[in-house]
Amino acid sequence: MKSPSWSLPDLWNRLAGQRDAADTRLRVLNVTRQTVLAHALEVADSGSKRNKGLLGRTGLSAGEGLWIVPCESVHTFGMQFSIDLVYLNRELRIKKTRSDVPPWRISACLSAHSILELPAGTIRETQTSPGDILEITAASPPLDTVHDNASDS
Repeated sequence: MKSPSWSLPDLWNRLAGQRDAADTRLRVLNVTRQTVLAHALEVADSGSKRNKGLLGRTGLSAGEGLWIVPCESVHTFGMQFSIDLVYLNRELRIKKTRSDVPPWRISACLSAHSILELPAGTIRETQTSPGDILEITAASPPLDTVHDNASDS
């Protein structure tokens, strides 16, 4: 399967034109398997956001996640729930996956450029595997948001 023709900087540039790119929710599609890994992905692209990660949360709902950029290792010290980890290279090809990583663990992939933290079970449910190619795009606003905006006019 051919890698996408765009790169991570291209994605940042496309998102930069939006109202507040830092708070933009993203959608993650596994192009190889045609499955959605997340429809409400947050981005941790600053030192403070990467350090905090998912700490302080009680869980992730289905379809939520955190994309830590750049990152090649994570820990789950102090977390209250298990997560799935997807390690990506710069072209968004999966290098490694780890399922149901419980609290108080460390996981790394030194050849990774970024990591997706997803609800436990996402990898199994979507049959995501190393070598798969992902596509990350701006998520569509929820239908109730579109409806509310339309009624404001």
